[in-house]
Amino acid sequence: MPHLVVLYTRNLEAETDIGALCRTLADAMLAVKDESGAQVFPTGGTRVLAYPAAHHAVADGSGDHAFCWFNLRMGRGRSEAVQCAAGQALADAAKAHFAPVLARRPVGLTLQVDVGAEVFDAKFGNLHPLFAKKT
Repeated sequence: MPHLVVLYTRNLEAETDIGALCRTLADAMLAVKDESGAQVFPTGGTRVLAYPAAHHAVADGSGDHAFCWFNLRMGRGRSEAVQCAAGQALADAAKAHFAPVLARRPVGLTLQVDVGAEVFDAKFGNLHPLFAKKT
């Protein structure tokens, strides 16, 4: 963790670069600092995954309306201030990315931050060691 899942209406693909959005959001997550100035999210654990909705109905159907939902899920242990700072950093990054689209058409954007209360949480693989600091 943290994992950011982006679910969007497929009609946005013709109007913005979703891959660039993912990189922008990941970079925003990696830039979040805690109260002591330390990086909040581990580099090797930061993931942004985007999925187009195969089907959608947005608003009243009076137009080809678009929507994008961002859900950040992070593990427990971070202060409420850090959680809010992460959410605001992502909201700011998403607004900046979507600014050209928002200037042309209505788009609904929602960002939520959830803190996990995991029953079981196993992390395995070999990605994290690539970013471990060597002392």
